[in-house]
Amino acid sequence: MANHKSALKRIRSNEKKRVLNKYQHKTTRNAIKALRLIEEKTEAAAKLVVVSSMIDKLAKKNIIHSNKAANLKSKLTKHVNAL
Repeated sequence: MANHKSALKRIRSNEKKRVLNKYQHKTTRNAIKALRLIEEKTEAAAKLVVVSSMIDKLAKKNIIHSNKAANLKSKLTKHVNAL
């Protein structure tokens, strides 16, 4: 167990960040799944903008790798265009 005040604070802050990152990542994954289930092109195109923004935010905060973000956005865009 940590003995220093700063180490204890680091443990607390890391836990808060971990929980928030997990929440944001899971929310984005659910949004991606919801987008893939949409059948109507106009609705999917509107949702794609929101989901792309969520993916970009995850990549910016290094929750996911930037290449993974690019792959996800590319695949989702192809899916929406194929509708």
